[in-house]
Amino acid sequence: GMGLDEIYEMFPNLYERRNSPGTRLSGGEQQMLAMARILRTGARLLLLDEITEGLAPVIVQKLGEVVTSLRKKGFTIVLVEQNFRFAAPLADRHYVVEHGNVVEVVQQSELAQKAALLNEYLGV
Repeated sequence: GMGLDEIYEMFPNLYERRNSPGTRLSGGEQQMLAMARILRTGARLLLLDEITEGLAPVIVQKLGEVVTSLRKKGFTIVLVEQNFRFAAPLADRHYVVEHGNVVEVVQQSELAQKAALLNEYLGV
């Protein structure tokens, strides 16, 4: 798995709180701790479900940086996310799921031209 130094570099908040019990952490810090635990196991695939929900914009931005840095390290990330503004710059491809079915697949390169279609699906 990923070394502690590398994890603390990625999540400086966790380094600052390393002596706090997990239950004392904020929502954003708990999200980071959950990701850090997975990275320690050596997993190369992360399933991230609504990780930005209810979090402050500054924490959301930090999580975006972490996802970007993990992608660059060769991790595969499946992100379930209603916050399209967060997901748009991060993903290689977007799957729009409606009633359990994939109704649209949009590559990163097609985002601009399919923006209207996506807005229709997402009601943004």
